[in-house]
Amino acid sequence: MKGTMRQMIMAGPRKTKIIEVPIPQYNDDEMLVKVTLTGMCHSELYPWQTAKEGDVLGHESIGVVAELGKNVTGFKIGDRVTGLGGGAYKEYIVVSPEKMAHVPDSLKDEDAISEPLACLLSAAMKLPVETLGDPIAVVGCGYMGLGVISLFKAMGYGDIIAIDYHTERLELAKKFGATETYLPEDIPEMYHSNFETIGKADLTRSGDNANVFAPGIPTVMEFSGSESGLQLAGDLVKAHGRLGIGGYHNDGPRSIDYKLWNFKAITTINCHERRVDYEAGLCRRCMELLDKGIWKFTGVTTVYDTEDFDRVSELMEKQADGFIKGAFRP
Repeated sequence: MKGTMRQMIMAGPRKTKIIEVPIPQYNDDEMLVKVTLTGMCHSELYPWQTAKEGDVLGHESIGVVAELGKNVTGFKIGDRVTGLGGGAYKEYIVVSPEKMAHVPDSLKDEDAISEPLACLLSAAMKLPVETLGDPIAVVGCGYMGLGVISLFKAMGYGDIIAIDYHTERLELAKKFGATETYLPEDIPEMYHSNFETIGKADLTRSGDNANVFAPGIPTVMEFSGSESGLQLAGDLVKAHGRLGIGGYHNDGPRSIDYKLWNFKAITTINCHERRVDYEAGLCRRCMELLDKGIWKFTGVTTVYDTEDFDRVSELMEKQADGFIKGAFRP
């Protein structure tokens, strides 16, 4: 296909612009996809805030196959597809078929953007249920937090404790499977496992340390992306418990009480994924789980025009007006 297309690029910090660029060319092993929506990721907030002119964003794509390389099999023109790669705040992207998933007819475009869903599935699989009905807590109930709550419910967790600063997000957390919800200041003392609740660190080995195991939650997933959220999540993990770190922390260093984490002998798990082939497979699995109703996670993404990107980024930054997730028409 020849011609030009619209593409969003950064004009500088906190400012985007739309330019005309050539439609990308593909080889015999690739597909040209006409983008219908691009999802906004919280990992792009800091790059948007600090951008240089010409920077590009976008990695959550869904669209329709427009043209095929002659070696491509398993796809046809007109198929709805979603997956990894290509860069997506533009009208057309070139993708590798092995990184793509077919979109079931049962799903709307805004509910089938598979890249963040695959990240969620990867994260959840790093915290498998040890015994059916085990409790778990989630700190941060934005899009990723809500998604992982619904996954934890499907995985067989029992009490699912949701924590966030926003009451409207906590209401959504209940919808997706949370059994208890708290503002940070309202968390019961029994869920805190720190030196105030377990007492002074005892290294004498003269007792059984029973008091160390009384407070806290066995498994905690952090999806806040903030220093305070990470600190709180670590404070909640029971001795010898697990802390999954799923929030994307890209705006600076983090300070934590490692003496506490060390003393409690907790296991910390980085719940991000960088194996592209593995995650591409998860994109396909997510479509299956949603289509079959095993994973019930739809209806939280709002669709906007690309010209609204800066305004919507401010909503994400301020967590204002009930914002959960945005997706943009090219």
